[in-house]
Amino acid sequence: MSNRQKNKHTPFLIVLSSPSGAGKTTICHEVAQKDRNIGYSISATTRPKRPDEINGRDYFFFNRKEFERKRNQGEFVETAKVYGYYYGTPVKEIKRILGKGKDVIMDLDTHGMKSIKRLLPNSVAIFITTSNLTELQNRLSRRAEEKTEISRRANYLKAELAAMPKFDYLVRNDDLKVAVDNVLAIIQAERLNTKRLTKFSLKFKSRRN
Repeated sequence: MSNRQKNKHTPFLIVLSSPSGAGKTTICHEVAQKDRNIGYSISATTRPKRPDEINGRDYFFFNRKEFERKRNQGEFVETAKVYGYYYGTPVKEIKRILGKGKDVIMDLDTHGMKSIKRLLPNSVAIFITTSNLTELQNRLSRRAEEKTEISRRANYLKAELAAMPKFDYLVRNDDLKVAVDNVLAIIQAERLNTKRLTKFSLKFKSRRN
């Protein structure tokens, strides 16, 4: 007869960061769809909404005055100014997902990742990129944004890539399915980390001849 073992871990945060165009947001959504024990945390921003984006699904879109008011009221875990716009992680999003006993996945810029790591050192940081800079630039140029915005983001590429050593893991997104599987594998490994386990028991049966 085999013994059944259940290991319960303390829910944790998974932060994906990448240069623009590397696919961190897409990967986050795919991961959350494949694993129902992971919830996607929606960020807030002051940047203009893209044609294919929906408020409350992709981001919470605020004007600068609204964003600053919420920041001053302590409604964000962290905030950063990136590409000329403000971004923030709403406290209510983190609480909503953790309250369900789920792990939290979010896509943040490299500054946001550092802020989360300072507040919650046990968070997992994964850097997403492609195999070469040319592919990143090509993906960025195909985005449905103003040329000035694309140029602004392109100028950040090297600085964002320089932050790579600060992350716990590196995943290359040359193939979306492979990248998603790799992120899921990282999360599963972290769930089995003994430091995260809240209930861990093994029962051994000995047989006497």
